[in-house]
Amino acid sequence: MRRTGIMGSTIEIDASGLSHSELNQRIRAAVSSGAVSLILRNVAGQRYIGTNLHRCVEKQALNKPQIQVYGTPGNDLGAFLDGSTIVVHGNAMDGTGNTMTSGRIIIHGRAGDILRLSARGGEIYVRDNVGYRTGVHMKEYRDKQPVIVIGGTSQDFLGEYMAGGIIIVLGLHLKRDEPHPCAHVCSGMHGGVVFFRGILQPGSLAHGARALPTVSEDKMLLRTYVERYAELFGADAGSILRSPFTKIIPMTGRPYKQLYAY
Repeated sequence: MRRTGIMGSTIEIDASGLSHSELNQRIRAAVSSGAVSLILRNVAGQRYIGTNLHRCVEKQALNKPQIQVYGTPGNDLGAFLDGSTIVVHGNAMDGTGNTMTSGRIIIHGRAGDILRLSARGGEIYVRDNVGYRTGVHMKEYRDKQPVIVIGGTSQDFLGEYMAGGIIIVLGLHLKRDEPHPCAHVCSGMHGGVVFFRGILQPGSLAHGARALPTVSEDKMLLRTYVERYAELFGADAGSILRSPFTKIIPMTGRPYKQLYAY
């Protein structure tokens, strides 16, 4: 049975049987009516949840809402997100945080491929592993800096064509001395920074990226985001931070300049 319950400024929506279009219409109507908290139950693959909510908020001069998702949201969760918070009590599919500008997405499970495609701000925290091409084309814009913190590890092409921002991969589910399995790490990277806790496979870095030890400035940054991750998911930040991290940066800001005529 589909139902929408209103509890003060919280609106609960049962997504059972709803198409992605019907669910998103209900979400936008709820936000336009002034809801500051939405609870979505029985989500099963509906796409675009949270997309363009900032337009409803700006039009009505309302507060940016928080969305709690129970179930498995479909592709492009939080696409173009600008200020709202989305919490997923389960796994997320591909394209989460696509072109995200600001806000926060918290995933109590895994995330699929192309997490944070072309994002330019906000924070995403994933408790477990992520798929292929996480952070592809991620960039910074003025004072905005996108951040991804991954509790597990990643598939191949992490940070591909990355132009800005921060990716932190904690490897908490890896066994002692087990390397991160990803290959072609930071292929085409020309900005930003990636941190790996633990060991990388030999040859896993793409041409044009280089690994460095962390310095005191890096450790301060890591502490900030690891403590946020630990608070969200009940981890031990002190134990995580005692392990060594490797810093990955680009060797040049123009990795493919030889391909272009002058």
